[in-house]
Amino acid sequence: MSRSAELAALIRDRAGEEAPEYALILGSGLGHLSEKVEGTAIPYSDLPGFPHAGVSGHVPQLVIGELEGRRVAVFGGRSHYYESGRADAMRLPLEVLAALGCTRLILTNAAGSLRPDIPPGGLMLLNDHIAFAGTNPLIGEATDARFVPMTEAHDATMREGLLAAAKAEGVALPQGVYCWFSGPSFETPAEIRAARVLGADAVGMSTVPEIILARFLGLRAAAISVVTNMGAGLSDESISHDHTKAMAPIGAAKLEKLLRRFLREGE
Repeated sequence: MSRSAELAALIRDRAGEEAPEYALILGSGLGHLSEKVEGTAIPYSDLPGFPHAGVSGHVPQLVIGELEGRRVAVFGGRSHYYESGRADAMRLPLEVLAALGCTRLILTNAAGSLRPDIPPGGLMLLNDHIAFAGTNPLIGEATDARFVPMTEAHDATMREGLLAAAKAEGVALPQGVYCWFSGPSFETPAEIRAARVLGADAVGMSTVPEIILARFLGLRAAAISVVTNMGAGLSDESISHDHTKAMAPIGAAKLEKLLRRFLREGE
């Protein structure tokens, strides 16, 4: 039995046999949303090979249960490329998700905005991305499955459902392109200018590896950024991780509203 199958069996023993309809991966400062799920919380430390989510603002646990009448699996935190130098750090958790029978994944992250119409506290729905970090989580995969088409990486039907939920809740949800930088240092003003020239609307240090892995594993995926700051050189604000954690709850309240509506009404 593979490690992902073993972990899926362990999770079923503790949380029940029913497959989650949706999975959510929560970004910096957004982990508290996992506490809203009625179900079973399993610390990552009980799941061998899961990341320890060593970044403050993340909650290192998997919660399986009910939210708005849907069976969900919520990852309270993620591992980032900059923590280990491994772009595939979230591969095992996503393999476990697929082994549990889940087919739809919603990713969230904290991001810096490159657009004045998406200020701190706002949300952005990803409709595409740029892997500016220059690596890929499928490096080393030995099979031809590694050649994953990315034309429809951000699932159009899921995006339509999220847009409808945002409209119903009166939450602004512009769409845009997310540019993945490796971190952990923040971007320079010159890098922000370069990203804007390339067509990016927001920058961050996560999500893109998980989108690639999701498509590799056959999961449909969509992602939402919670804007916590403007990109370097675009405002006078001081950019720091503490600032990110302080600003994330403003957007998180909007995010929770639209995610609850989306789960209630589906796609």
